[in-house]
Amino acid sequence: MRKKHKNIVLENILITDYAAEGKSMVRHEGKVIFVSGAIPGDTADIQLGKNKKDWAEGRAIKIVSPAPDRLTPFCKHFGTCGGCKWQMLPYSKQLEYKQQEAYQNLKRIGKVDIPDLLPIIGSEKTTQYRNKLEFTFSNKRFLTSEEINTDAAVVQQNALGYHAPRVFDKVIDIQECHLLDDINNKIRNTIRAYAAEKSFEFYDIKNHTGWLRNIIIRLTSIGELMVNICFNHEAESERVDLLNHLLLQVPSITTLLYTINPKWNDSIYDLTPQVYSGKGYVTEKLKNLEFIISPKSFFQTNTQQAERLYEVAKEFAGLTGNEIVYDLYCGTGSIGIFLSDLAKKIIGVEVIEDAIEDAKKNARLNNINHAYFFAGDVIKICNDVFFNTHGRPDVIITDPPRAGMHEKLIVKLLEMQAPKIVYVSCNTATQARDIALLSEKYAVVKMQPVDMFPHTHHIESVVLLSLKTDV
Repeated sequence: MRKKHKNIVLENILITDYAAEGKSMVRHEGKVIFVSGAIPGDTADIQLGKNKKDWAEGRAIKIVSPAPDRLTPFCKHFGTCGGCKWQMLPYSKQLEYKQQEAYQNLKRIGKVDIPDLLPIIGSEKTTQYRNKLEFTFSNKRFLTSEEINTDAAVVQQNALGYHAPRVFDKVIDIQECHLLDDINNKIRNTIRAYAAEKSFEFYDIKNHTGWLRNIIIRLTSIGELMVNICFNHEAESERVDLLNHLLLQVPSITTLLYTINPKWNDSIYDLTPQVYSGKGYVTEKLKNLEFIISPKSFFQTNTQQAERLYEVAKEFAGLTGNEIVYDLYCGTGSIGIFLSDLAKKIIGVEVIEDAIEDAKKNARLNNINHAYFFAGDVIKICNDVFFNTHGRPDVIITDPPRAGMHEKLIVKLLEMQAPKIVYVSCNTATQARDIALLSEKYAVVKMQPVDMFPHTHHIESVVLLSLKTDV
């Protein structure tokens, strides 16, 4: 053990186990150390960060001896970009660790037994599996440690890519990204080159100055391509030049939009994207169903795995054609519409109004007349008057954001006592927390992990809860 710049470095440490959230772990001198940047089987030098009495966090600063099954990362930005952190881990191992984490969270946080933990459903595509990406412009390019430590002067440059991990005002200049079809690289690199040629100003995140802010790209499985470019302020002549150039260089774009965002944050939920070319939305297909996705609407970002996820939800719901189904946090209505052929009525609730408008359009598009969608906060809408008007649910589908369900909604679900709850989650920790609260009246029947995001530690999980017979 040695100290370096007041940080403790542990040398030649064998990483023994997987922990959670992409970190591995080792027990060293009676202390549990959670390690990022290493996998079980690696021998590494670890620089400690947080260092408590019984545990510590650290990162691998050198792989002394790689694990036997360690792979060479396929992306040139690996180690700098914060995404796809598991490229060095065989996909079979990724699935094994994700299954382990889903189980442990439900057992440790949820404090419930799992009578039927089904094997995780892996993704057939482990690269180019996403249908949506977002990139940020910045006039402060993130510098690698090699650039910082070089003797040569490094000129600060513009960047177009992803935010650097844990650094809010710097962006990694991404030349290639394997998360979406190669068209994403064509779009991003075309815009960057044209902006450099024309000396367009990239956004300064800290000072809220500059012009170019963000790019949002969505490509559907049927080939429709939507691009939304966000600007800090209007500059019509330059904007028109840029948009026309992009359409000329990437003629496969079916809808091109722009959004003027003068706010300090990047969210566009309260802004109005303007249609420059095309119909203003894209259409996606799940099985034989079509879905309209507008620029502000949420839709699962892995289309192929979304089908499998929804098939699980449909199977868990166990519909016979006589049930009223409540689809909470319904987004564009995709889950409710997906299982609507076996339901008597679908009631969807979502806070984003644009998404609800899309949900209504999607129901009409698929000739579904027994699905009804309502915009508003789930907690405020789902009151006794609402239930009395639309009927008490036989099955509740809930697919909340990563933060999980609001505790007031959990209280309401306990009052409603629907026979079944199908809980779809992108965060097994908050899902387990909510299930612990629901366990007052509900028992876990089975759990199905689904891998939506290969090479990351993120896990999607579907849990079937059944109302206990003694309540």
